[in-house]
Amino acid sequence: MLKKLNLSARITFILKCLLISYLLTTGLLLLLALMLYKFELSEKIVSICIIGIYILVTFLAGFLAGKREGSRKFLWGLLMGALYFAILAVVSIVTNQGIGEISRNFITVLMLCCGSGMLGGMIS
Repeated sequence: MLKKLNLSARITFILKCLLISYLLTTGLLLLLALMLYKFELSEKIVSICIIGIYILVTFLAGFLAGKREGSRKFLWGLLMGALYFAILAVVSIVTNQGIGEISRNFITVLMLCCGSGMLGGMIS
């Protein structure tokens, strides 16, 4: 029974971290949209900022997960980055009605999310 509660608490914590990550992503993307509107940023700068947001948010999620778990921190960070990317990919595929858009940068974004989540877990 104790292990079941522990598993349930871990799943709840992971879901909370993902929710915080996506709320932070939403806020940062809205800020980026405002900056795009005000300063007429180029497409290249916007793309770099979006990648930076992914890295920052998955690093934070990995850091929080690693801090809470205490052992195998890098695996918990990697898990957070992978789950963040999985949700991002599913939403992107559903909203674009296909994999065409995401396939261009699929592996790169996957590695960035997983790597920054793992780094966050290791540093925690």
